Amino acid sequence: MKVVLSTLNAKFIHTSLALRCLKAFSGDRFDIEIAEYTIKDPVMNIVSDIYSRKPDVVGFSCYIWNIEETITVINMLRKIMPEIKIILGGPEVSYDMDYWMERVQEVDFIVVGEGEETFHHLLTEIEGDGKYHMVFGVTYRKQREDRVEVLINPPRPKLNLNELPSPHRFKEDIPHLGSRVVYFETSRGCPFSCQFCLSSIEVGVRYYDMERTKADILYLIEKGAKLIKFVDRTFNIKRDYALEIFEFLIKNHQGCVFQFEITADIMRPEVLDYLAEHAPPGIFRFEIGVQSTNDSTNEAVQRRQNWMKLVRTVMKVKNSQKIDQHLDLIAGLPLENYDTFRGTFNDVFELRPEELQLGFLKMLRGTGLRREADKWGYIYMDRSPYEMLGNDLMPFGDIVRIKRVEDVLEKYWNAHRMDHTLLYLVDRVFPSPFDFFQAFGDFWERSGWQKIGHQLEDLYSRLWAFLESLPRSGKLAVGSLPVLEEDAQKQSFTFDEVLAIAGSRLDSDVVLGLMKYDYFLNHNYKPRKTWWEFTMDKSVWSGWMRRLAERPADVSPEFAALKFGEKELHKHAVIEKLPFDLATFLSTGEVVRERHTLLAVLYALEAGSSKPKPRPFTLSIEVEQEALQS
Repeated sequence: MKVVLSTLNAKFIHTSLALRCLKAFSGDRFDIEIAEYTIKDPVMNIVSDIYSRKPDVVGFSCYIWNIEETITVINMLRKIMPEIKIILGGPEVSYDMDYWMERVQEVDFIVVGEGEETFHHLLTEIEGDGKYHMVFGVTYRKQREDRVEVLINPPRPKLNLNELPSPHRFKEDIPHLGSRVVYFETSRGCPFSCQFCLSSIEVGVRYYDMERTKADILYLIEKGAKLIKFVDRTFNIKRDYALEIFEFLIKNHQGCVFQFEITADIMRPEVLDYLAEHAPPGIFRFEIGVQSTNDSTNEAVQRRQNWMKLVRTVMKVKNSQKIDQHLDLIAGLPLENYDTFRGTFNDVFELRPEELQLGFLKMLRGTGLRREADKWGYIYMDRSPYEMLGNDLMPFGDIVRIKRVEDVLEKYWNAHRMDHTLLYLVDRVFPSPFDFFQAFGDFWERSGWQKIGHQLEDLYSRLWAFLESLPRSGKLAVGSLPVLEEDAQKQSFTFDEVLAIAGSRLDSDVVLGLMKYDYFLNHNYKPRKTWWEFTMDKSVWSGWMRRLAERPADVSPEFAALKFGEKELHKHAVIEKLPFDLATFLSTGEVVRERHTLLAVLYALEAGSSKPKPRPFTLSIEVEQEALQS
């Protein structure tokens, strides 16, 4: 019996751990092929490929991001292969099985929950006597005299993880390990009961044997894996287990990168100390679900979170400069309105995570929050991804506005295209980070830029257009708005107040200088054009180039050590004059206008590097000297 296991991944680089677990368990008994596609692939191509494999049984792993596309594939498959047996599994179909069997009439079976043993038993009955009532964890159709009945069997007991074969040893995966993401689990289950999350449904945590886990990881690394994502819901729940794996990865990483989901407020100080001392920079990434800093919201969704301990962990990791952190927020949770979410956003942005993901509540099937949707007045999408459209405290209009925040947050902060500029704007110009992203997001929407593409230069010119649109009514008098108080980030301002505060605080010379600095740093090769009009006279520009070549020690010993002549500088360097002392600003935050800056950025290979990268140097210029030079 030929079996095809399939799924539609979100991107080509992703791989399905679930399919490999099923094949590892049943591959010795049945002829099983894995066929992975993406949600962007043409449906005809997917169906044609599955058809060419001539399966007797095809199984699909289903999630909120692929269920609708999967249904389209199933509809077509049934028409061209009427005898095929179609099986669904995965978190999206493991709840409300009656609904799915009714909606997708082409489906023969649904495997509910953990699938390895259930799927294997089901295949034996499909090939054998068809005693489906004996297969725990399966929903199926039974033909009665006058109707077809949907039957739901009792769930299967939890598996002993140490009896499961490894899903990581397939030879056909080896050529692709270096170019795709490898998903890896060391445990199943979650100790917490957050009511918006499917993981809260399974009680308890089970672990794989440590030596087997190490052996699988080492195998993947030696076969060329470059990125391994651990899918454990709370990787650090068991301190000794997590610490032992961290130690193992540090000793054996060979350049591979590892990503973990951790719960920051339970991270033990001794583990943090060990990572700060021993972890090589760049091999670990932490994903931390904050979701909300509003205590009443966390209580409403049965989420335990100690904010002070979370901050301690995030800052200690950040200060070690060893590990990138990805912090998650969820807009639309119970008892969170627009203003309190603004506070949550500002609380988390204050930690300066390398990435801040702003997501929107999904009312997932099987979760407690979906069952209690009426209690909070939720309205949400009927079909996947079941995103909330509003509730008693956060109407749809607020959701739309926050989505504009998400848009510019992704384009600017998470992409790290102008970090110096953004930190200046959120710290010194706008009342709070949220107010900046909201005001800019609203401007972006009004300008119609969400309908068109963008290149790097566009992102800079559009931010500058927004800043130039701010009202310039002079400096605000102290006390005219509550902007100078220490708790300004916690206060709410009207849209006009935000713009007035920002316009009164904006120093155009500084922000333009920082934008130019960031722009140069965002290129690995000398940029062919700038997004601003280059105004330095050619003779002055040549004069500065000559001085840099003749007196490099005026810049720094590091610059002088490069021994670049004037010809090499013309080829590999860009220069720009800024009307304040950039080096002083970057080191102390002080704006000194008595000294200007000649910013020189070199794009040249360093020893051991395979491609150029930007290397900035600054020459501080007294204003009188600059006038003489001109």
